[in-house]
Amino acid sequence: MHYCHSNMDKTKRVCFLLLRVLALGATIAAAIVMGTSHEKSSFFTVQFEAKFSHTSAFTYFLIVNVIGGAYSLLVLFLPTESLLCRLVIAMDVVVTMLLTSGVSAALAIAYVGKKGNSYAGWLPICGQVEGYCHQVGGALATGFAGVIIYMLILLYSLHSAINPLLC
Repeated sequence: MHYCHSNMDKTKRVCFLLLRVLALGATIAAAIVMGTSHEKSSFFTVQFEAKFSHTSAFTYFLIVNVIGGAYSLLVLFLPTESLLCRLVIAMDVVVTMLLTSGVSAALAIAYVGKKGNSYAGWLPICGQVEGYCHQVGGALATGFAGVIIYMLILLYSLHSAINPLLC
């Protein structure tokens, strides 16, 4: 694959590595922020706790961001001459899709938490646990940044693989 060859222009290689480092930072930060989201509150006489692990979509979001971060870290240390380098584009597609699905699922649940659903009788909870909702919002924003970075990585990888075929 063209982007794996050692004759790659140094500027392109540095940009590619920078994108990988940014992806690593965004995905791990999103996982940490989501994983530490927790708040206890009371509504009238009822005590309740809001925690990421109480919602399967938030747990899924955390897991796919850990996967994305671990993958980014592994790719950073992958030798450019490795035969595994051929799998990078396919794995970039898989990780980008996982991250996109994780953000999408978590955003849907976060929206219900913020606005409620009057048709289903679900009340919004963000008025009672504002700190929790702000922290989840930060995790989602960071996760969305990770998705954008991975899309850039994917576009760059595809361009580098297809470009020699077009010459």
